[in-house]
Amino acid sequence: MSKISSLPRRRMMAGIVAAAGGMGAGLAGQSAAAKEAASAEGTPHKVVYQINRAEPEYQLAILNSISAMLKKYVDDVSISVVVWGPGIHLLAKKPGRPVPKTHQQRVRGMSESYGIEFVACGNTMHSLGWEKQDLLDFVQVEDVGASSVMERQEKGYAYIAW
Repeated sequence: MSKISSLPRRRMMAGIVAAAGGMGAGLAGQSAAAKEAASAEGTPHKVVYQINRAEPEYQLAILNSISAMLKKYVDDVSISVVVWGPGIHLLAKKPGRPVPKTHQQRVRGMSESYGIEFVACGNTMHSLGWEKQDLLDFVQVEDVGASSVMERQEKGYAYIAW
């Protein structure tokens, strides 16, 4: 699905973001690079978030920030979320650490309804003995999470971390 075909749905869902705290529209069947390019094409605002901690409050703050960005910019923002270290459990089918179900539901909604891209660090996965099939189906895997952030910055993405 291209960014253009997801725009009407994004507009329709904009009000729900504020009420539900963020729902999120995958670009299934494409490579990570193709998804990122299609998602960012034509958008005036681009942001990449980092999630590298497992604490639910920390993750909630980032999910709330993403929802606020979607509410403010609706169709005029492309968002990537790069996840590594203990934060990677958020993207796992069977997390090795406690992850609130509501967090995973929001992440899925953000991906499916808004095309937010979630990228897992291959190095972290390797250290856990995980494979792609251990992750939620919409998650992309890139070899090095930190390099994924850097490469997005080189493409004009603002880097948000806390």
